[in-house]
Amino acid sequence: MSDTADTTDPAGEPAADSARDIPAESARRVAKVAALRADGVEPYPYRFDRSHTLAEIRHTHGQLESGTETEARVQVAGRVMLLREQGKLIFATMRDRSGEIQLFVSKGQIGDDGFAAFGQLDLGDWVGVDGTVMTTRKGELSVKVDSFVLLSKAVRPMPDKWHGLTDTDTRFRQRYADLIVNEEARRSFEVRHATIASFRRTLHDRGFIEVETPVLHVEAGGAHARPFVTHHHTLDMRMYLRIALELHLKRLIVGGMERVFEIGRIFRNEGISPRHNPEFTMMELYQAFADYSEMIEITETLITNAAIDATGTSVVTVLGPGEASLEVDLAQPWRRARMIDLVEEATGVAVHPSQPVDELRALAQRHDVPVLERWGSGKIIEEIFESTAEHTLVAPTFVTGHPVEISPLARVDRNDPFLTERFELFVGGRELANGYSELNDPAEQRQRFEDEQAGKEAGNAEGMGVDHDYLRALEYGMPPTGGLGIGMDRVAMLLAGTTSIKEVILFPTLRPEVF
Repeated sequence: MSDTADTTDPAGEPAADSARDIPAESARRVAKVAALRADGVEPYPYRFDRSHTLAEIRHTHGQLESGTETEARVQVAGRVMLLREQGKLIFATMRDRSGEIQLFVSKGQIGDDGFAAFGQLDLGDWVGVDGTVMTTRKGELSVKVDSFVLLSKAVRPMPDKWHGLTDTDTRFRQRYADLIVNEEARRSFEVRHATIASFRRTLHDRGFIEVETPVLHVEAGGAHARPFVTHHHTLDMRMYLRIALELHLKRLIVGGMERVFEIGRIFRNEGISPRHNPEFTMMELYQAFADYSEMIEITETLITNAAIDATGTSVVTVLGPGEASLEVDLAQPWRRARMIDLVEEATGVAVHPSQPVDELRALAQRHDVPVLERWGSGKIIEEIFESTAEHTLVAPTFVTGHPVEISPLARVDRNDPFLTERFELFVGGRELANGYSELNDPAEQRQRFEDEQAGKEAGNAEGMGVDHDYLRALEYGMPPTGGLGIGMDRVAMLLAGTTSIKEVILFPTLRPEVF
């Protein structure tokens, strides 16, 4: 037990809550900055030479017996999280990126002036310490402070350690403050980092090359989405922030690179919800001589490896029907089912894109699914699926056989000309991945683009235009290719056990704050 752990309201630091007089506290701290400078002390020095992280000290000295003093000298740095003065002793908790440790400050060791100066520290201040490793009589591993230096004076009091920021909007807007006191938030972003690192490792091991492609596009293509529009002043032309990575990566397949991937930001000018942020991170990969069945296998491998690397287990917790928590083992085989079969399971009616559109409109109406006049049978089937079946896909499920109408970049199914060789992965009722056997016939791709353009002109803001340069690339010949896109934010949500995308994006999109 830490010698500081029994205090919930450290001396000299009022509890942080809505009743705090933050301007008065800040003014008191600002006055300390002025006093320090008047005494010749710089409250914001340039650097500090650290010898160990706090985790390294715990790893090396974690087995010391109670009441042990060592000659192991360390220089450590971190933020002061707790302070408690007891006569001629001060106990403090320091945190760095690796963890926490107790600081043991003795007036007899540090001297009267040093002891008084340490007592003037506030919670949230950054300090550098020189001292030796010890354990207290209670067995708490500590650094016995010989000297210290203030590294950064916090003039704004940090949120209450025990309650944190209770308003979610404030948490997301002031992520820097949230991370100071919210261990769960820090863990979520560690999981996100480990997830992305695991993806890279797996793909490098399979011979994929990581590349970077343009963020500014002349045509908004590669997905059905409303783009952000900007203007290039020098070239005097409209440009779009990319809505997908796909078309540039497939140009590289044409160029002979064979196995490429990119992890990058995507921008879609659409709604904000627990599942959607206008700016998000995608991983897309393309592999020559493969089809969508190999993309399914890669998807399972990538996500299962990431779960083990980021959390130590292949078992994840997802929300099932009625918001009940269910454990799912990603190492088990994942279900595969055609979209049309899932719609039949949900509605009791067999559907197929070859059916007359009026029949499918009637089915949609019976299930309260809104339908636009311009939609064909394939699009209506997708809408019925999203309304009636998608939320039931709790365990990992590859939904296959998407209608051609909603898959302009995928090859036609070799066994059914109305469907495509495409899949989407759903876990916990959320889409995580999308993959195809890539369409590589330039004539057919041109026709698909022209159909998309017609829909766009008819009012579909998410429709693609005709990308003439991409068509020219296909005319040079693209080998049979499998493609895959995975939403990294949603995988991080799954592995971190969160239900909001804002919990895994450090600075999510919010309305501007009024100061």
